[in-house]
Amino acid sequence: MSDDTLKLGTIKNRSGFLHVREGLSFARPGLVIQMRANPDGTQGIRVGFTATKKIGNAVIRNRAKRRLRALAREILPQRGQPGMDYVFIARYNTAKLPWSRLVGETQKALSRLDEMRIKRKTSSH
Repeated sequence: MSDDTLKLGTIKNRSGFLHVREGLSFARPGLVIQMRANPDGTQGIRVGFTATKKIGNAVIRNRAKRRLRALAREILPQRGQPGMDYVFIARYNTAKLPWSRLVGETQKALSRLDEMRIKRKTSSH
């Protein structure tokens, strides 16, 4: 890992997940990504992961979350916005989709979230 990439922090408690839920959200067939400014005002990127029982048993949920963690490690240091918190939510096919498609969907979702954030910021001024 080079010095110019950001280190990812983690969202560990329920209040952190609930905070991010009130922000922007974008759904793709393989995952949902939620984004909101970090309440502490720090410049790092924090990320959390969740998978509900609706998507399958514990083995499937854990596989889906492992894949989401790998996506976040690979993509967020370059594509994430400093000072933002992200929550990655697994969907029913997260554990089964081809890796390249999951990467593409994650990048599209992050780009869309950035557009939404910029549009919201400019419309509020």
